[in-house]
Amino acid sequence: MPRWSRARRLACRLLFLMFAAWCPAATAADLSPVLPAWLLPHVGEGEGQIAWPVLERARALYLRKVEAGAVRNPCYFAMDATRPNDAATGRFYVICETDRSVRAFSAGHGSGRTLEGVADFQNGRTCARHFGNAMDSNLTAGGAYVTGRPTTSFKGYYRVSAHQDVPFLRTFLPFDGEDETDNARARAIGGHAAATLKGVCLRREPRSPYAGQGGYVPFGALVDYTGGRSDGCTSWSPSDAQPILALVANDPTTLYIYPASADIDAVAQALAAGRSPAQAGLYWNATCLAEIGAPKFWPRAMLEPIIGQYTRDHPTPPPKPTPICTAP
Repeated sequence: MPRWSRARRLACRLLFLMFAAWCPAATAADLSPVLPAWLLPHVGEGEGQIAWPVLERARALYLRKVEAGAVRNPCYFAMDATRPNDAATGRFYVICETDRSVRAFSAGHGSGRTLEGVADFQNGRTCARHFGNAMDSNLTAGGAYVTGRPTTSFKGYYRVSAHQDVPFLRTFLPFDGEDETDNARARAIGGHAAATLKGVCLRREPRSPYAGQGGYVPFGALVDYTGGRSDGCTSWSPSDAQPILALVANDPTTLYIYPASADIDAVAQALAAGRSPAQAGLYWNATCLAEIGAPKFWPRAMLEPIIGQYTRDHPTPPPKPTPICTAP
């Protein structure tokens, strides 16, 4: 099929809301400016909908990677980190065009940090104001990613009844980034269930297949922190994590996280000039914008030296040995 002229591409893009059906199906390279008609009701800022700039970039990334042969998965991911971390509306999207489905899930964002007397880039639980790609910043970095091979690790045992303990196995899905997110692997950025063990002690269970030195295994209380924050990773509720991780278990796909640094800087500049993002032709979720005031991006070239110096000035004390469990 021949490529469309630039004029027709522009016409389709400008008129897609009214005349999407006029634009015929095309190859991966030609399809990027035009949405299928069935997707149009899913575009917007309402409950379960995805904002147009987020979908546009996620779809363009996916089609680019499909054309390059990097992914074959029929579904792709998108995340709108400007939206509230709200289970009722969701902000992590699984888009499967072959099935004509769009599902929205809640997802955590990076907590950031407070470096006493030096810098404060800590985020609230509901809305993220601070974004960045610096090592050890615990911040979310927007941009393009491709999922890697998931790995499952044993974290310890937890009690489910008076006489039954079960192993807690958590799967981690690594993200490979590019450009501003190219240090995602070094930062150990990925996706996982929002669950962890707290109050861990060591219990002697030599018959356990997970027993370590001396026959001990970790034992703790399982904590579900859905709706909370992360160290920069994308976290889902344990129930939501299962279908998401199953989708890419042996078939990688793309993830686009909005906003990128240029979006953040542009919105901040518009607000400083007394204009709303909409007036400036930009996008930011209105609910979170009212909460955070103005967003800020912390580039690694600026923030990493600050974190490094703070770490040298405030060295972390050596870890204490995990205590032996006293209760049966």
